[in-house]
Amino acid sequence: MLEHIWQPGRIGPLELPHRIVMGSMHLGLESLDPDGRMLAAFYAERAAGGAALIVTGGSAVSRVGAGGVSYSFINEEAEAAKLAAIPPAVHAAGGRVLLQLFHAGRYAFEKSFGLQPVAPSAVFSPYSRCEPRALSEEEILETIDDFARGAARAVELGFDGVEIMGSEGYLLSQFMAPVTNLREDGWGGDLEGRMRFPLAVAAAVRAAVGADGAVIHRISGADLVPGGASVEEVIALARLLAAGPVDALNVGIGWHESRVPTVQSGVPHGAWAPWAAAVRAAVGVPVIASNRVNTAALADALVAGGTADFVSMARPFLADPLLVRRSREGGRRVNVCIACNQCIDASIFDRRVSCAVNPRAGHELAAGVDGGGARIAVVGGGPAGMEAARALAADGFRVRLLDAADSLGGQFRMACRIPGKEDFGATGQYFADELERLGVEVRLGARADPEALADFDGVVLATGVVPRALPLAGSELPHVLSYPQLLLADDPHALVGERVAIIGAGGIGTDIAHLLTVGSESFYERYGLQLPVGQMHTPVRICPTGPTRRPTQVTLMRRSGRIGDGVGASTRWVVVAELQRAGVELLTGVHYERIEPDAVVVAVDGTERRIPADTVVIAAGQEPERSLAAELERRGQPHVLIGGAAGADHLDAGRAFRDGFDAPRLVARALGLVVS
Repeated sequence: MLEHIWQPGRIGPLELPHRIVMGSMHLGLESLDPDGRMLAAFYAERAAGGAALIVTGGSAVSRVGAGGVSYSFINEEAEAAKLAAIPPAVHAAGGRVLLQLFHAGRYAFEKSFGLQPVAPSAVFSPYSRCEPRALSEEEILETIDDFARGAARAVELGFDGVEIMGSEGYLLSQFMAPVTNLREDGWGGDLEGRMRFPLAVAAAVRAAVGADGAVIHRISGADLVPGGASVEEVIALARLLAAGPVDALNVGIGWHESRVPTVQSGVPHGAWAPWAAAVRAAVGVPVIASNRVNTAALADALVAGGTADFVSMARPFLADPLLVRRSREGGRRVNVCIACNQCIDASIFDRRVSCAVNPRAGHELAAGVDGGGARIAVVGGGPAGMEAARALAADGFRVRLLDAADSLGGQFRMACRIPGKEDFGATGQYFADELERLGVEVRLGARADPEALADFDGVVLATGVVPRALPLAGSELPHVLSYPQLLLADDPHALVGERVAIIGAGGIGTDIAHLLTVGSESFYERYGLQLPVGQMHTPVRICPTGPTRRPTQVTLMRRSGRIGDGVGASTRWVVVAELQRAGVELLTGVHYERIEPDAVVVAVDGTERRIPADTVVIAAGQEPERSLAAELERRGQPHVLIGGAAGADHLDAGRAFRDGFDAPRLVARALGLVVS
């Protein structure tokens, strides 16, 4: 029973029924939605699911301050209609909503609008790969006015207040940090000068919003970059903000250029709690903790322990719009955010944002089909099959799902063995619960054959992939393992010797290397992080139990491309850095010659080399599993292929779930049903 998170609370003038805040997420819908219907539907569905206070994705206060071409612009009249659609929809669903005021500063991209980014000083940005132009004093005052005008406009459009984005390395953070604020006038220099801009923005926004609206300031708890603002400086700013213009402080973590991961799956849950606690200990306004909190249970523990007054969750509301309702009422599992970062990668590259495990996110207005009770067999219980069964049942089909394994999840059953990816195991549990609710007949340990499928009106083949056969001499030797043999073993570490060679260095290969080499040190130890003074916190560990044993030598190889190709941009750098830190040898441009009992013989740049190996693990790609398709085709039985069965190239969890989401329309067409 969660006792603390469901207690009512107050942020400024807003009385709230619980302590969970839906945090800001850029959706990529803003430039696709001139009348705001998609945005309104997205936010309203989450308010109806129990999100009492929602913060929108950032709305740029000026065009030069946009984070990309897909941002909205609060101060442009042409944007009013889309933004004005959000508050009434949220209010009708029982929630409150704040608009986030945003300025990217040196994190803006010149290519977006042909405008050179602006910043406190002309310090090159490795994130946007440009050197910004230093703001003049007149432009600084104009920018403060942009924030104030945006705040006033937000209230006029019906928002319950605003959140000021002052974290994650954007403009306000840049003024605070010595590394990006080299000014020698009154807007830089010592701490008082560097605080002047964020304090002026907050004061102007407060005056524009008035007493009836809430003002939250998202402050950077730790910049995690050399030359960033110190924790002591953050606390000094927090005290001044809390003493006057703001109603609450939302504690963010890290800059985009930081070499410390902040939101990736390898960051343990609750890792950033001490920084929120340090702010809370210094101020008298509500403090909101954020980053790597994906369950109500953890949020409750943070509130109970005095870390924060409220907890912000963003991506978890992409994964499950009913997160609050399901967590509060109990009895139904939540579709847990797995921190795969596909949503963040889409946002960075100005693509439409959705969610790997919930492909309906961002597509709330998508029309369903009328299945009319047609009987459909779904063969395969991995990501594509689970989502297909859910979507088909929701659209009125009668569904039976068959899978040879003893539990749902498919490739997720292997992924959840990787340290940091334990949450992947929760996805199968969620779908088991949801399919039962929808009346799907799930048969596990059941191998489908054509005879068992004969009575169905249609079949969805979501049979996934099998490891690609490697035509390499010696691949049949007993010390050679396929990746499923290793990852589905009770104790993968017991299967490997002291020297391990991994053939294939995409997502699966890098996962295996990480599994075999991860240590038991704490996250803070690994990244050299010092907790804020006065904060005691149980060290959170990369691998909660640590491996039973670790090989002394691991070599990761691939023919072409980069190590970790296929892993998302916001995660790949973390993966590669972890492997390098663990001493894994990374080889590319490898030509495989043969496998011997104690080595893999390869050629690198034309030179033969023996890679010592007591164990060889093959993770050299995948092939579609389509063994049933030919017989169904011969019989003329309507069927569709989705996920890995449809094609293994560029396959990831996001594509598999999207294919499942599209299954009702594919099936309807195959059956000759009317599709709108």
